[in-house]
Amino acid sequence: MKKVIATAKAPAAIGPYSQAIEANGMVFLSGQIPINPATGEVVEGGITEQTTQVFENIKNVLAEAGLTTANIVKTTVFMADMSLFADMNAVYAKYFEGDFPARSAVAVKGLPKGVLVEVESIAIR
Repeated sequence: MKKVIATAKAPAAIGPYSQAIEANGMVFLSGQIPINPATGEVVEGGITEQTTQVFENIKNVLAEAGLTTANIVKTTVFMADMSLFADMNAVYAKYFEGDFPARSAVAVKGLPKGVLVEVESIAIR
């Protein structure tokens, strides 16, 4: 059985998808982009500010499921350009303690709303 996870503390879905779905002890988070849920707008600044907002959104979706970033086992990071990798990575590292999740990081042609970064995650109970 699957359960929809949703919180007002992260951006609402802007299409036919859920913020996260839990199934069989696994929580699959849709890609989070750097939208401030209070304003509905992309945060100002560069990759550092955008990656920070992405992870705050991820933390809030996970919290709704009763989890933390320590429960994440896999992430996929999408960036507008690989030249952003080092600065994204510096912020990314701050959101994990001990073992890091498995990760893929790729540059893509474009992201929703012209953002610089999007991160999708899989967490386990």
